[in-house]
Amino acid sequence: MPPSFAGAAIVFDLDGTLVDTAPDLVGTLNELLLAEGAPPLALDVARPLIGGGARRLMARGWAAAGLELDPARMPELYDRFIAAYRARIADHSVPFPGVEEALEELAAGGAKLAVCTNKPTALSLELLSRLGLAARFRAIVGPEFAPAPKPDPRHLLAALERLGARPDRALMVGDSPADAAAARDAGAGLVLVSYGYTETPAADLSPDALVDDFAELPQTCARLLALSGMRRAGIAAGRLAMTPPRPDA
Repeated sequence: MPPSFAGAAIVFDLDGTLVDTAPDLVGTLNELLLAEGAPPLALDVARPLIGGGARRLMARGWAAAGLELDPARMPELYDRFIAAYRARIADHSVPFPGVEEALEELAAGGAKLAVCTNKPTALSLELLSRLGLAARFRAIVGPEFAPAPKPDPRHLLAALERLGARPDRALMVGDSPADAAAARDAGAGLVLVSYGYTETPAADLSPDALVDDFAELPQTCARLLALSGMRRAGIAAGRLAMTPPRPDA
């Protein structure tokens, strides 16, 4: 019998967790580097530079190419990056293996699904729509719809509010320190994928569970949510035991 996720919220990071966006992000970076007269970076060289947004990717990409990036040029370069990226947003980006099947199983079990990403919401919607994934999520929450982006927990809490869900019945599925910090500080459970975009190995971020393949995710979520339910039941029982008996009327 498939597990039930009724009443649970499962919130996903996007880049490096749901979708391998590295080819199009690196392609955009290389387009800008070529315009600067620098040779393009190989995908395996540039992939570890991803994480933390377009500005950070450009700064690290410029350094990897041996260029000095004038901070005064960043607004102009950022606008160029976003325009170039939007033009190729789903040319080579694909969901990681097992993502579509796992999302289907989670939704069929009653889970409320959302995306909580530091990627601008419009770009996130466009990417997920082009890949046929947008309709699987009840909410797609970029940084514009939260008081502050991840790692601030209010970003994740804003996504949970959209779902009408509580943190103690929620899991954050991500790949990075930002996802880990947001989940911990929001009081949600944490699942990290081992293949994402992070300088710090996911295993070193002390997740509640680490998965190498999205096919593992439904059973992993079921196990963590069951443990969460047991903890809540134990806390409730402890409170009940500490309640003094009522005096006889």
